[in-house]
Amino acid sequence: MTLERNNKVWLPADWPAPANVHAGTSWRQGGISQGAYASLNLAMHVGDDPPAVMENRRRLGLPTEPIWLNQVHGLAVVNAGRLLEGSEQVIEADAAYTDVAGVICAVLTADCLPVLLCDRAGRRVAAVHAGWRGLAAGIIDRTVTALQLPGEQLLAWLGPAIGPNAYEVGEEVREAFLRIDADARTAFRPSRPGHWWMDIYQLARQQLGQRGVTEVYGGDRCTWQEAERFYSYRRDGVTGRMASVIWFESSRT
Repeated sequence: MTLERNNKVWLPADWPAPANVHAGTSWRQGGISQGAYASLNLAMHVGDDPPAVMENRRRLGLPTEPIWLNQVHGLAVVNAGRLLEGSEQVIEADAAYTDVAGVICAVLTADCLPVLLCDRAGRRVAAVHAGWRGLAAGIIDRTVTALQLPGEQLLAWLGPAIGPNAYEVGEEVREAFLRIDADARTAFRPSRPGHWWMDIYQLARQQLGQRGVTEVYGGDRCTWQEAERFYSYRRDGVTGRMASVIWFESSRT
């Protein structure tokens, strides 16, 4: 199963990943949720009708059920391949990786940045939920470390997140990044007194680059501005979530 470009459910990752790697982000259209959650909400924790969420997840057309995480803007990175037998349990983490074919790693977002990673051999993949707290704390670094490969062997795709012309933050957010990397200042532009426009895509690229991951793709959408295509918590408050997924199939020789 692949995520076709003309699929009404998926925005496939546009990157030169191996052919056996499948990755992408869901659109907000194509489901049955109503009201503020219309229509392909995939999150159980936002107040939507659970049967509607289950039907929406079915409509994704994935070969197996993803490993769904309880995301807490923390630093936990889990090995999804080891969670198969206990996948009904609540898994509190903000990133998942696997080296097991067919295991689908997934994160839910509605402004935060989904980062999908794979290796050049198509045998290891990861999905990262990177809000500003996670980025500042080092969730990308933790995930790259968990993959146990040099950054030069990895590719990254930055899925839809709030764009640099819509993400206004306070001075405390900017200071949090400057404390860990002075070069992060280039990802901030002044808006009004004490506030800044933040480029979450640039911050992610900088952190990936520090780990040697230089082949970084995506990062050209804005969830806040593209209301018909994406959910945005900052824009709407009560809203749904998109899913960003990645998995790999066994290579055939």
